[in-house]
Amino acid sequence: MTAAHWSHRLPFYYGWLIIFVAFVTMAIAVSARTSFSLLVPPLIDEYGWDRGLVAGAFSFGFLVSAVIGPVVGPIMQKHGPRLVIECGVVLVALGLLGATLVSNPWQFYIALGLAVGAGANLMSFTAHSLFLPNWFLRKRAMAIGIAFSGVGVGAIVVLPWLQSIILERGWREACWAMGLLVLCVLGPLNLLTRHRPQDVGLLPDGDTQAQVAAAAKRDGSTIVDAAWASTAWTVRSAARTARFWWIALGFFCALIVWYMIQVHQTKYLVEIGFSPSMAAWSLGIVSVVAIPGQIGLGALSDRIGREWVWSAACAGFAICYVALIAMEHAPSPALLYLMIVSQGFLGYALTSVMGPIVLEIFEGPQYGAIFGMLTLPSIAGGAVGPWLGGVIHDASGSYRWAFILALVCCAISAAAIWLASPGKVRVVPGKLRRS
Repeated sequence: MTAAHWSHRLPFYYGWLIIFVAFVTMAIAVSARTSFSLLVPPLIDEYGWDRGLVAGAFSFGFLVSAVIGPVVGPIMQKHGPRLVIECGVVLVALGLLGATLVSNPWQFYIALGLAVGAGANLMSFTAHSLFLPNWFLRKRAMAIGIAFSGVGVGAIVVLPWLQSIILERGWREACWAMGLLVLCVLGPLNLLTRHRPQDVGLLPDGDTQAQVAAAAKRDGSTIVDAAWASTAWTVRSAARTARFWWIALGFFCALIVWYMIQVHQTKYLVEIGFSPSMAAWSLGIVSVVAIPGQIGLGALSDRIGREWVWSAACAGFAICYVALIAMEHAPSPALLYLMIVSQGFLGYALTSVMGPIVLEIFEGPQYGAIFGMLTLPSIAGGAVGPWLGGVIHDASGSYRWAFILALVCCAISAAAIWLASPGKVRVVPGKLRRS
């Protein structure tokens, strides 16, 4: 290729470079947080701490994420994603390296709960949902789906590598390896990250001004509700609208559904007759199946609208829960595979459209702050889901009613996003081109 060709294509490639950086960051950052489950057995064996005490560090990290979630948006809006993500890199690295020196529970909570929990939050779904949508318009959700599919790749590459180090050299060596990986790879790589393409003189999708003008002339505006779209939204004014609370309800119910099954799935499968290895395998393979779903359904939402794909994801979780209920009476491999595919391929596509839904309704200078506030109901749902599943099981002796409640939450979440109606504020460009 000639130098002129590369010069012409550079804006396009820079946007996808940002997606690549996000992909690698998600693979490593989320794996760093998920590695907690791999560290629990050797920690209990070495120190003799209670399981509840050790597991509480993960819940503590979740609480820390809830506290910092609303703050991340305004900070990123003012200082950009590099500062936020690099702070996450430092926190996670310090937490993992510091964990090798712990000798009592409070140190453990500071290292793996506070530092790793907060740091991973600054590098994962919430942080990337604040700036990745700025880089793409026509292929917004597909690009985000590609970036977030890094989580699945991390689950099948990083976590097995980390487990092998734990088995061969011990958990301290594993913490050192993961900490250095975060510091040496994600630190330099995220220096390339920018908040929006305009920061480097570019436009979304790598377009030129001439291409934007030609597309606007050919397709027309994506704005459906001009009065709404022209409003300078703040957190306070957004919170006075019904749309804000419909999104909050949709996110809250979706995360109840997601985390209830994620936490209780393995235990439930063992209780109904599957082997522990099969139950663990099913949990891991869900992340692998999610990769094509996040990308494919994200791309589909760029053509048919966010509401439809959100509904498809909720339907995927609903199918998953129906399969789980059916397996209580007939634990067959076919139902297990149905549960895995519906949960991973369909359900995990939620992550591809969460950012676009909020951006297309409340686009503007305060989008980051508004999205940050909407992380609160998301995190609350993620915390409530596992707790509800456990409480209902303890009270009834079965997960059946918990799973039925999850089915209700699936329906509520889908309905709430339709009522929020991002497509009635801005139509996706794919619809314009087909009309």
